[in-house]
Amino acid sequence: MVNSLSSTLLTTFLVLSLFHLSSFRNNLAAKHIHHSYPSANLHHHHHHIPTPYKTTKATTNESNPRLQQAYIALQAWKRVIFYDPNNFTSDWVGESVCNYTGVFCSNLPNATEPTITVAGIDLNFANIAGLLPPELGLLSDLALIHLNSNRFCGLVPQTLSNLSLLFELDLSNNRLVGPFPTVVLSLPSLQYLDLRYNEFEGPLPPQLFSKSFDAIFLNNNGFSSSIPLNLGKSSATVLVFANNNFGGCLPPSISNLADTLEELVLINTNLSGCVPPEVGFLYKLKLLDLSSNRLEGPIPYSIAGLAHLEQLNLAHNYMSGNVPEGVCILPNLVNFTYSYNFFCEEEGVCRNLTSKGVVFDDRRNCLPEKPLQRTKEQCDPVVEHPVDCYNHPCGGAPVAQAPPPTHA
Repeated sequence: MVNSLSSTLLTTFLVLSLFHLSSFRNNLAAKHIHHSYPSANLHHHHHHIPTPYKTTKATTNESNPRLQQAYIALQAWKRVIFYDPNNFTSDWVGESVCNYTGVFCSNLPNATEPTITVAGIDLNFANIAGLLPPELGLLSDLALIHLNSNRFCGLVPQTLSNLSLLFELDLSNNRLVGPFPTVVLSLPSLQYLDLRYNEFEGPLPPQLFSKSFDAIFLNNNGFSSSIPLNLGKSSATVLVFANNNFGGCLPPSISNLADTLEELVLINTNLSGCVPPEVGFLYKLKLLDLSSNRLEGPIPYSIAGLAHLEQLNLAHNYMSGNVPEGVCILPNLVNFTYSYNFFCEEEGVCRNLTSKGVVFDDRRNCLPEKPLQRTKEQCDPVVEHPVDCYNHPCGGAPVAQAPPPTHA
């Protein structure tokens, strides 16, 4: 009960803060996006923009067409909700929509006279099953939609294109299907996009990376095809694409994200080829997780320039060569995992990262003086045929010669 109350108060604060700051899209005061680690958990917090606010609860729709439209939309939504075990929508009765559970109202910004409207929907963790009806497009003043951890299914309605003030869209942990919902690309105020843990599939539209999104979470879907080459046009601070089937190589254009990107998570995305040295240009990067792919070749020495890097995970790939000391002595490094590869030497302090207080895992490599390594028969084909990443950055020596990385 305490957690539910805290969540409600937080959402109220966020909705009203966003909504009263009518120029928030151009004057974002603070960004607070954090993840727990290991990356597989991929939790997050939403943006908080501190600004004075006053809670609003309207009780009538008289002479207010915006609340009348909201009533139509929410009643249409209730009709396509077929399972609500926690009775979140049981009080969605009557025209006082601002009193509905999960519905937050505020004064419309820049209105010529005070006008109450629906500014936010928060049904996180409600375990509701149902559809997202096209009538949601009538809620044209929404600043945020939080539907995390429900069982909504079907397609994302195209009518969401009417939501010109929408700042945060969280549809994560549902059962939504279809291709990437391109309607989100038409939302001029959107900064935070979370589509993780659904059943979306197909390629990512290149236009996604031309938008001014601050955070993009796409992990645990069925997206395929390679990551678009214009990845570097993004201005995001956080990109989480884990557990999809993209394939191909990490585009070198990623270097263009140097001024913004802080977290890059590409676990189990079927990436191949070499890690491009351009990754070393991402000087703000704190978290880099490229584990469980088909990456090969050495660790680019340019990574030694990432002074803010805290977490580096390269495990379960086909990488080889030396583990460079420049990476091991990064000033903020706290966790370095490079197990289940084919590295043959650890330089300098890399041999004893415990002495630096760094948590590390170097198992199942080809390190002759370390325990729990691969056999000579496994190592020799890879060590004797080093990958030429300079001439073949997107696929060097055939990895078929080597046994696949084991997750045992």
